[in-house]
Amino acid sequence: MHPLLLILSLILPLATAASAPPLHESHLTKHHIPRKSNASSSTAEYVEVTRPLPYDSLTPTCTLPVLSHTFGNTVDLPPTTANYSTPFNCTWTNAVIQFSAASNGSQYARIAAVWLSGAEILRTSTPEPTPEGIFWSFRKDATKYSSILRQSNLTLAVMLENVVNDVYTGVYRVNVTLLYYNVSNGTTNGTAAVNRRKSTIRKLKHNHHSVSLDWKNSSELNDNPADLIIPISAIGDEGFWFKIKSESDAVLQGIQIPLNTYKAVVEVYVSFHGNDEFWYSNPPDAYLEMNGLPTQRGHGAYREVLVKLDDNAVGSVIPFPVIFTGGINPLFWEPIVSIGAFDLPSYEIDITPFLGMLLDGKTHYFGLGVTDAISFWLVDANLHLWLDDKADKVQAGAIKYSDPSSCIERESKFYQLNGKFEIESKRESEFSGWVNSSAGNFTTFVKRKLKFENTIEFKLNGTEKKIEQEVKLTTEVKVSTITGIEISKVTVESKYPLEITTTNLPGSGDGNYTVITKLEQSLKEEKTVGRVKSKLTNTQKCYGWMSVQDHEVLSGSGSTDQSYSVNDSLGCYARKVSAEGGNITIDSENFLCGSAAI
Repeated sequence: MHPLLLILSLILPLATAASAPPLHESHLTKHHIPRKSNASSSTAEYVEVTRPLPYDSLTPTCTLPVLSHTFGNTVDLPPTTANYSTPFNCTWTNAVIQFSAASNGSQYARIAAVWLSGAEILRTSTPEPTPEGIFWSFRKDATKYSSILRQSNLTLAVMLENVVNDVYTGVYRVNVTLLYYNVSNGTTNGTAAVNRRKSTIRKLKHNHHSVSLDWKNSSELNDNPADLIIPISAIGDEGFWFKIKSESDAVLQGIQIPLNTYKAVVEVYVSFHGNDEFWYSNPPDAYLEMNGLPTQRGHGAYREVLVKLDDNAVGSVIPFPVIFTGGINPLFWEPIVSIGAFDLPSYEIDITPFLGMLLDGKTHYFGLGVTDAISFWLVDANLHLWLDDKADKVQAGAIKYSDPSSCIERESKFYQLNGKFEIESKRESEFSGWVNSSAGNFTTFVKRKLKFENTIEFKLNGTEKKIEQEVKLTTEVKVSTITGIEISKVTVESKYPLEITTTNLPGSGDGNYTVITKLEQSLKEEKTVGRVKSKLTNTQKCYGWMSVQDHEVLSGSGSTDQSYSVNDSLGCYARKVSAEGGNITIDSENFLCGSAAI
């Protein structure tokens, strides 16, 4: 079966007995909500609050519309494709992918992705439309994919599976456009300069004290695009992502990398659906079985995406819990969608210390899997490689490999429908390896510390459910010369706390019930590159209620307050937005350091 944000065949009826209160359903539609007669009949714009790209104020050197398509009833159909060739007679240093869409009617949120020659360059989801109609447009910096974007006669593929029938009438009209910029020394928003290279050609230097920018500025793939990208993806008939239905569904792909590779990074794309869409809220199977609850959303609340190389664990990801627009309370997400809903994050794992294993001219197998997974997860990856254009072959070797085995502790206490479930996990890894290229002999050290905490608590005969989760990841990548001189050091500390409370109350009609909903989620990141520090904080706080029958919201309200701030080498940006009843009530922003949006 093909991936949907909701598999209709898995929808289960709510329990109605007094001893078994309604389940805490998390994915709903809102097309039965009556619209105010005096409401505007114009279409509404939906937005994801984020920082403008540094060259949004610039005029593109060239613009290339790539795909325009209406996604109607697309179940069991392959991805929609279009031909791609890099623009002729266009000089550019940076590229942006723009995804624009519109819809009206009733529909669930859907997952979508864009691949170029099998490499994923964007994963996104759609908002739930209204009868009056909605539209949205967002941009993503695609400079990291320059090595592919500079090629011609490629296939661009878009997967957006949708169900259209008498009830779910919404189709999605999608346009994908690529924008190209020739950015040299100049200003963007008037507060920060953006210095970009004019090509991706490497100029390696032999002097250890005057190494190339490739080593010094390796913290962002968009600042330092790879020379070659090899997809770790499926064949494409059902999308180029791998569909993981259980922990045993790990996938492998054999790859032989060029012998002159001096740096390697795996970029992982992941999203979660079906019974695991809200994996962080899933209780243990024993709780469901002993209470006779008719749901398959169990197996506990711990998930971890593992990346392996020839059966050796080289990295892992506990993904940010992106909530799609039908999630928790659909009225939270109009017109402000949740963090990451339009531009789902990808995750980077530096595997340069393993080049000593990879540079033997043989095929090696990259694996992807999800710990404790139930159906279903969509995962794929891109292998970014940097090549020494002054050498046909470089030498490399391993120095240290610390097996990143994890320690997971679980504690469950419950009596009938009340209970508390706690999970704590820690994983630490340390790798190092040397690479001797035409730039010299350099050693890369990679340290990762991952900490996970999750608590699920049911009270009041199971009618109140509270979820608290926090993920903390600290990554350090350091490069030094053979004499121990530090060339670069990048430290990133990411945290994403999540808190959700839902309370089910008796409804006023037959078969319906009322849900009080509260949600707070954040994405926090602190980064140090040499002596330069940056900080990002993105927080949403949501409150609301719903009258629900089956998976339909009959009435209700929702409000969302979001605060976004970033301070880095490009300058500062802050924005505060509030929405209620489908309308933005407060929206302020500024680009001044040392102050917040008013």
